[in-house]
Amino acid sequence: MLQINPNLALPDAEIELHAMRSQGAGGQNVNKVSTAIHLRFDVGASSLPQFVKTKLLDRGDKRLTKDGVIVIKAQQFRTQEQNRTDALDRLRTLIKSALVIQKKRKPTKPSKGAKQRRLEGKSQRSQLKASRQRVEY
Repeated sequence: MLQINPNLALPDAEIELHAMRSQGAGGQNVNKVSTAIHLRFDVGASSLPQFVKTKLLDRGDKRLTKDGVIVIKAQQFRTQEQNRTDALDRLRTLIKSALVIQKKRKPTKPSKGAKQRRLEGKSQRSQLKASRQRVEY
């Protein structure tokens, strides 16, 4: 079980984890050992609440495929277990960010005093620039 928060957990059956060889430099260890983890999570077929699924699918994240599958590749660490933990933590963070409900913005307008101060500042700046002009006799 992947515990997202106290009220939400994902069963292990919904998360696919595959081990593969890491990319990049690293000597013989990279060529022999499958330490990288490829995580796949199908958002549409998951047991997540509908509003979380919708937020995840509408997000436009580069890790999300057209089929609605989140793909995370973890290869930062040298051991498979650390990369597995890293991939699961990244999935947990992604789902937690979809759980956050944004506050609705209240449109505001400037007060009379703020408008007055802004206009006074503009007129003072205008006078300053006008005083720099050439004087005609």
